[in-house]
Amino acid sequence: MKMENLFGLAAEFESHVDLLRAAEKAHAQGYRKMDAYAPFPVDGLAEALGKHNRVPLMVLLGGIIGGAGAYYMQWYANLVSYPINIGGRPMHSWPAFIPITFELTVLCAALTAFFGSLATSGLPKPYHPMFNLRQFERASQDRFFLCIEARDAAFDSSRTHEFLQTLAPLQIAEVPK
Repeated sequence: MKMENLFGLAAEFESHVDLLRAAEKAHAQGYRKMDAYAPFPVDGLAEALGKHNRVPLMVLLGGIIGGAGAYYMQWYANLVSYPINIGGRPMHSWPAFIPITFELTVLCAALTAFFGSLATSGLPKPYHPMFNLRQFERASQDRFFLCIEARDAAFDSSRTHEFLQTLAPLQIAEVPK
């Protein structure tokens, strides 16, 4: 298959242990544009592929921004915009601000988690080149796939095929675009 029509090379494995080992070796070999497909979550697979999860940091920042914004909104309303002295209480009564601050912290963190997860995972994705493989339907049942993409800097069709052969997969297939 010509390089302009090739998405990558996919290796099929029988177990998650084989997939994890293959991902570690591929990352050590210098491949960075690759992905793994499994019927269930495999612990340590993302690290083996060299992928980093940015969602926890995004959630933390979303919560901090939500809490700070809620506190500022209450402070501004009670001290600057419309100050009312009721019963001789202090104008800046921070204990009264805690419930709203907490609620907006949780709300903004939850919304950031939801939209951040969608954004970083690339969802919704109705089409992916891996769907062109006939045997890929087993990825949701009992097979494990590692796909090294052709856009990887270290990708060379023949050398990558030889490398994947050393990992002892069940089979190796070219993935068309």
